[in-house]
Amino acid sequence: MSLNRSEKEAVIAEVTSLAAKAQTLVIAEYRGITVADMTKLRADARSKGVSLSVLKNTLARRAVAGSGFDVVADQMTGPLIYGFSEDAVAAAKVVADFAKTNDKLVIRAGAFGGKALDVNGVKQLANIPSREVLLAQVCGLLMSPMSRTAVVLGALAAKRSEGVAEQAAEPVAA
Repeated sequence: MSLNRSEKEAVIAEVTSLAAKAQTLVIAEYRGITVADMTKLRADARSKGVSLSVLKNTLARRAVAGSGFDVVADQMTGPLIYGFSEDAVAAAKVVADFAKTNDKLVIRAGAFGGKALDVNGVKQLANIPSREVLLAQVCGLLMSPMSRTAVVLGALAAKRSEGVAEQAAEPVAA
């Protein structure tokens, strides 16, 4: 179905606003995927804050022109699904995880931080833990010295209280 000029402008405006907020773009070819699988992919993406769209490639190229995602404009050919995410790894993780279980979804390219990513780059980005997991790991690293110190001080206090209790229990030699 052909879009008229105002509808095309609306699509370009919407994708431009998505690209302005997003940190990552992942492009994948979806040829041969069933509607049920595509619905499952979209639901998973929505739950993780990823915007998945099937767009006309010319409109997508116009929408990302001048943005950090312009570096993958030459890859925008064929039946593609575009995944934008504000989280740096979410789009790559959603698409890569789905591609592991469905061989018909083929990762084509991606962009992060103004740099183009090939298939391996997208997969490496997908293997990075999410922001929440990384923050939890940093918090654990910061808490580790404090908790170790608390354990050592607790053990010293227990040992001293045992020593004081032993001295109190011994009869005094006269």
